Amino acid sequence: MQLFNIRFSKFALLFLFLVGISSCKYSFTGISIPDNVKTFYVAPFEVEAPNAEPILSQTFSDALRDKIQTESRLNQSQTDPHCEFKGIISRYQVSSVAPKPGELTAFNRLDVTVSVEFINHKDESQSWKQTFPYFSDFASDENFLDIQDGLIETINEQLVEDIFNKAFTNW
Repeated sequence: MQLFNIRFSKFALLFLFLVGISSCKYSFTGISIPDNVKTFYVAPFEVEAPNAEPILSQTFSDALRDKIQTESRLNQSQTDPHCEFKGIISRYQVSSVAPKPGELTAFNRLDVTVSVEFINHKDESQSWKQTFPYFSDFASDENFLDIQDGLIETINEQLVEDIFNKAFTNW
């Protein structure tokens, strides 16, 4: 009977440990925003790329704004923000990527490049300008107009992630 109690006790402890571990939420965001920086502003990004979708400026600016609001403690402010993002969408291009035998294209690629200026009004040494490119491939037999919104969403997510990391995680 004592052997049963020892095994049961070990099992119970292991079970409680596993339940305890699984209920813990671990998050490592790596965000490093000085305490004196409390507000941000994302200016509408201008589209200078030919053939770009007219709504690209709005969707990109909104995606960056949403990311900052949901993943940092910063509040949006148009009046005297502590940090500011502005820039242009400088490239929006569809091109052939992988030709098939007989010179037919197997894949096409949508390239989007964003030039960003980050201004830290609390510490000018933390300000920077950088270009962020990203692309998404799609099969040549797919109608670009049918999948364009999904491609833009995928590209925007990665560009916003890269910009956020550059600004707030010191990577």
